[in-house]
Amino acid sequence: MKRLLFITIIALAAGAASAQPKMRRSQAAAKQAQQASGQMTRRAQLMFPTTIDMPEDVVWRRDIYREIDLMKDANAGLYYPVEPIGRQLNLFTYVFKLALNGYIPVYEYRLDGNEAFTDSAKVQMKTVLDNYHIFYEESNGKVRVDNSDIPSAEVKSYYLKESAYFDQANSSFHRKVIAICPVMTRDDDFGGEPSKYPLFWVKYSDLEPFLSRQEVMTSNLNNAATMSMADYFTLNRYEGSIYKTNNMLGRTLAQYCTTDSALTKEQRRIEAELAKFEQNIFGDQERKDSLDSIAKNDPKAVKAAKKAEKKRNRRSRRSSVGSSTPVSSGSSAPRVTVRRQRH
Repeated sequence: MKRLLFITIIALAAGAASAQPKMRRSQAAAKQAQQASGQMTRRAQLMFPTTIDMPEDVVWRRDIYREIDLMKDANAGLYYPVEPIGRQLNLFTYVFKLALNGYIPVYEYRLDGNEAFTDSAKVQMKTVLDNYHIFYEESNGKVRVDNSDIPSAEVKSYYLKESAYFDQANSSFHRKVIAICPVMTRDDDFGGEPSKYPLFWVKYSDLEPFLSRQEVMTSNLNNAATMSMADYFTLNRYEGSIYKTNNMLGRTLAQYCTTDSALTKEQRRIEAELAKFEQNIFGDQERKDSLDSIAKNDPKAVKAAKKAEKKRNRRSRRSSVGSSTPVSSGSSAPRVTVRRQRH
């Protein structure tokens, strides 16, 4: 009787499971797929354990926006190859594929140029494809873009946000990339100046675990000189001109620098401020090493200082010799002399 009751319960449970609505089963499958993709992202982050976030309680920080021109030799490794060659991809093709497959989120580029990493600012890749007329195929709800249709040749620059900060916890100065934005350059249909289209912002902390798997060439003379893209950004091997800093008025350099010469002068001034802060973070080294600075600037003063030091040494030796002369007295006490040892 118990065995028959047990079999009946199992049959009813199986029937209830098979009688679930099709919509509920599809929702459960979608949820499992989403969890699997999230686990893959966390696994990638665990494979890159050296990522260090910027502390929120730093005592000094300056946020800077740069324009990275990929036509310069220092940044050209991020541009080539334009189309994938085996496993070798350029930066935009790699970012495009990661975003298209849902491994990293992308965020809208707002009119003020600032980034917002919120859920409301997230952009679907299908929207990006439609807005910029990138050809794609869609089947079973999945979007596919052929390698030849990825506009990596048109992405000739990036907007990059970096933070220079002083970490008081370990007394160190860092420059960390915060976000990047690919900028597409397209020729005008009527022969005018090419137009720039910032596509989307990518949070660098989301992208960094994947960059450790992709290499970039760092030399035109030695093709074996390569490093991972993560090391390339961590070591700040890129070169870019400053076009904006975070300020209380929210203005870009072009808004208060009326001429090109004034813009260049302002960029150099900001770069000099950063370099000076980094060099003098523990005080002015030239003032500490006063003798070295004197030797570098005024050799005559060094000779005079050495001559004065020799005179002081002679006086000290004479005084020591005078104190060691024989002492005589009227008593029959023995005479005591002190012999100076020769060193």
